[in-house]
Amino acid sequence: MNLDANMLIELAHTTMPFGKYAGRTLIKLPEPYLLWFANKGFPENRLGELLALALLIRTEGLEHLLEPITKTVAPSSSQLQ
Repeated sequence: MNLDANMLIELAHTTMPFGKYAGRTLIKLPEPYLLWFANKGFPENRLGELLALALLIRTEGLEHLLEPITKTVAPSSSQLQ
């Protein structure tokens, strides 16, 4: 898997398109669900790549890497004027 910043951005903003967790961002999927997918086989497409990356990030405790991408930034006081 070739990892680049765009893939992390895509992971942070892509939602699960089907199933019990439809609509939830991939990085927020429960780890047991990602492990189930890994055991059954990830889809052989971009979704499968992103699910595998989500599992890797979750099992390695690297969710903090996506925090700057997923956080909503409040406008500064200078932007409000």
